[in-house]
Order: sequence, then C-alpha cells, then structure tokens
Amino acid sequence: MPAPTKAAREPAEVSRLAIRGRGTPPRVPASGQTTARAADVLELPATAMPFEAVPDVAGQGPVPAGALVMHGLTGTPHSVRAWGESLAAAGVAVSCPMLPGHGTRWQDLAEVGWQDWYDAAERAFTALRARCAAVFVMGVSMGGTLALRLAEEHGSEVAGVVAVNPPLGRLRRGSALVPYLVRLVPSVKASPLGRRYWGPRYSDIKAPGVHDIGYERLPLRAAAALDELSAITLRDLNRVVAPVLAFHSVTDHMISAQTGARLLAGLTNAPAISQTPLVDSYHAATLDNEKEYIFAETFDFVRRHSAAPAWPTRTGQRQPQPPRQPPVPNGRQQ
Repeated sequence: MPAPTKAAREPAEVSRLAIRGRGTPPRVPASGQTTARAADVLELPATAMPFEAVPDVAGQGPVPAGALVMHGLTGTPHSVRAWGESLAAAGVAVSCPMLPGHGTRWQDLAEVGWQDWYDAAERAFTALRARCAAVFVMGVSMGGTLALRLAEEHGSEVAGVVAVNPPLGRLRRGSALVPYLVRLVPSVKASPLGRRYWGPRYSDIKAPGVHDIGYERLPLRAAAALDELSAITLRDLNRVVAPVLAFHSVTDHMISAQTGARLLAGLTNAPAISQTPLVDSYHAATLDNEKEYIFAETFDFVRRHSAAPAWPTRTGQRQPQPPRQPPVPNGRQQ
C-alpha cells in the first residue's frame, strides 16, 4: 500500500483514518491542528482520494459507457480504485466519489444519513449520464447497496448493476437496537477480531498483507443509517429492471450469509441476473484474492450490455476457480 502523502493540508481536510488490518497505525500530527488528540490524525494517501477518468473520444460522439463505482461504509475510494482503473483502461468513463461523511473524521460520519450518501451517488450518476451513452452503477459493500437503490429509483436509465457483497436487510443480530443505543454508545472501535465485543473488523480481507483504508471507529448512527438503507433497498428490489451482476463471498464476516439468497429472491423484474460465489475472498473482495476476476467479469458485463460497436477482449484469471451458481429458474440467469 502506498505510504500516506506528506503534503501540507488544512486542518479541516485532514482525515482521522486507520490503515485497517494493521492494528493501531502510527500517529501523524496535522500542521496547525489545535483540537484534542491531534496526534490521532492521518492524512489520506493518493489512492484513497475520489477520482474520475474520461476517455478521449473527441469528435466521436458520447462515451460508449460510464461506470459509477462506490466504496463502502467507513471506507474511501481506495477499496474500489483498482476496479475503476481497470474499467478506465478499457475505455469506460469512471466516476468514483467520496461519499459524505467519509475521508475526514469518523465524527463526521455520525452527522449524515443514508439519504446523503444516496444524493451524492445520484449527482455523480446524473453527471455521467450527461456524457455517456450508457451508465452502469456498481459498488462494494454499502456501495453495492447504493447501486441497487439507484437502479430502483432510475429504472431503465441504469444500463446495469454490479454489486459485490451488498448489505441487504438487517446487518446482524441485535442491529435493531442500534438506534436506541446511539446516545449511550456513540461509536465502537474496530478490532482485529470483529463481530464480538469491539465492533466491526478493521478490514475483512483474506489476502495476506492487503489492507483497506478507513475510519478506526464506526459511529452507531451510521450503522443505523446503513441498516435503514439496506432494509429499504431489499424491500424495493422488484423495481430493478436493469441486468444485475452480483458477487458474494462464501466467507463474509461483515454481512448476513443470507444476503445472496435475498438478492436473488427480490430481483423479480431484472431481465438478466448472474451471481457468482467467491471462495477465496472475504467481504472487501475488490481488494482480495479474486479481485482480478471481478474486474474482468465486470468489463465483460459492461461490454455485453452497452451498445458500443467494439470493445477490446479481456480475460481474467482466478485461482482457485469456484463452481458457478446453478441457473436461476425462469431464464433469469445470464
């Protein structure tokens, strides 16, 4: 992972982040910082910044396809940067925003709700539609849930959805109590164990030496907001009329094991659905062992469901190769 940048930044822009998976990171004080525990602040590395990539098609009409790529709760664009860059290298316009409340301090995440995340995603989607012939929405974790929500709200304007381990329904046992606990326990500290006594894992990645970048604390208000978004999105899955490509990790320490089944059961009006199990990746699969396979399958999905006359051929490799999920009844499998 690239080292955090050392360029001077304004105190309000400095992010209190942990390199998740490494325990307590080194503390870097921000220049001019006057608040308590200034040594807890880390700056964002370049890989965690929002980014856009627009292919040069001067004189050739609109860009054939665009992709809105979204990160998960407490995270940053770092978790999806390689995914977006792989699409950009193939000629797809890519937008990867920093969702509200992220990339600054964990306390800021407690001040926003799921509608703020959705509104930011919708603005980015609208901007892509203004310059692309077809726009695909995709994301990992909460980003995948937001992609599904955009498809529910925008119908045929969405060319396709790619969702990697999207939370749907209640996240975990006891989560219904979270809205009542926020005043007593404003946040929980992430821990290496996760899902036990100290909140979520730092980063649910199987690949050794690979780490995500995000907050070291999770505000319970944010957890409650994600729970609400997940429940609403699950309820309205029948409104999705775009093709869907989904990936679910067989071992996922962050979301319910029933999420994949819930997704398939709810997508009653999607014209084509493909869901593939990932046997060698955990929750943050776009950073994990099977990321190259996800990238290749995503581009193939974009190529097949856009009207571009020609796309370069790309092949992905994955070891080991998991079995494909059996075809969904009624011809809904791609």
